[in-house]
Amino acid sequence: MRPSLTNLAPAFVVLVAATALGGCATKSYVREQIAPVSQRVDAIETRLQATDGTAKQALAEAQAASAQAQQNGQRLEQVSGRMDGVEQRLQEQERRGKRPRH
Repeated sequence: MRPSLTNLAPAFVVLVAATALGGCATKSYVREQIAPVSQRVDAIETRLQATDGTAKQALAEAQAASAQAQQNGQRLEQVSGRMDGVEQRLQEQERRGKRPRH
């Protein structure tokens, strides 16, 4: 039995329709679909850059504060050493029976 042309017509129509409708998306369609995602990525990137700038500024301030704290610690050690010397001299004067000068 040989298939007739009328029996093959519906299959041929389905084949042509599937080929025509299953084509590639156009560039404009892809751009429309990607646009919202691209806008979100751009917004997040902008926020990330701002956050990065804030973090770098905070790091610089923290490093400056650390350096200042080290300087203050060194000064405090110097003053403490001087105070120890003054206390020793006062104790020596008290042992000798002298009154400290004002």
